[in-house]
Amino acid sequence: MALTAVLCTALTQKAFSQTDSLALKNNTTDSVKTASLINDKNKLSLQINGGTQGGGAELKFGVTNRLAVRLGGAAAPFNANTNINIDGFQTNSSQRVDFTNAHLLLDVKPFGNSSGFRFVGGAGYFFKAKGNLVITPTGDYVFGGYKLKGSDIGTLTMDITWEGVAPYFGIGLFRSFPNKFFNINLDLGTYYLTAPSTKIVGTKLLIDNNQLEPQFNQNLKDYRWLPVLQLNFNFRIR
Repeated sequence: MALTAVLCTALTQKAFSQTDSLALKNNTTDSVKTASLINDKNKLSLQINGGTQGGGAELKFGVTNRLAVRLGGAAAPFNANTNINIDGFQTNSSQRVDFTNAHLLLDVKPFGNSSGFRFVGGAGYFFKAKGNLVITPTGDYVFGGYKLKGSDIGTLTMDITWEGVAPYFGIGLFRSFPNKFFNINLDLGTYYLTAPSTKIVGTKLLIDNNQLEPQFNQNLKDYRWLPVLQLNFNFRIR
């Protein structure tokens, strides 16, 4: 009877020992799988972007688990036509804004993958970064007893250019890479553009308005920040 009790006790302890060993093995395997899943090193993805800097695309590569590099480009063409009343002059104006850049950015995750928070820094080269405004008077006017049409007065063209290298800094929200195939993340930041150069060209009766160019340039000298609010549709390649 005593021998039977000893054998039962030994078998029970062995069974529990095997169960604990199996559970530990399973937990270890799950941990390895989880760690592999959230490790972003050597991951590669394609991001399709849309936001205040227009539309674009980026390739993103995980250099380490906390550092990724992004190479891409964006373009933002915009055109509009409006009617403006300037000091009694009825005018038709056309506006065009054109920003096109290629950029290289670094994503740094200070708190690892769990927070989804990133610091983003780098630079872009703006092949195009310009604004254009053309003002054309419309209607009929009387000057010194002479009747003039808007087409007799001329046009006024104002150009602003920020082309060149611009540093970028900001933050990113949500996961840098998808766990599986797809995710969405967000960028909030700004480019610091080169100091703008301006040009004013008038025709006919407006030809002397080019004298306003130095003051126009002075008024715009601090307009160098290009804010970025960008939604990224992220597709994992590997």
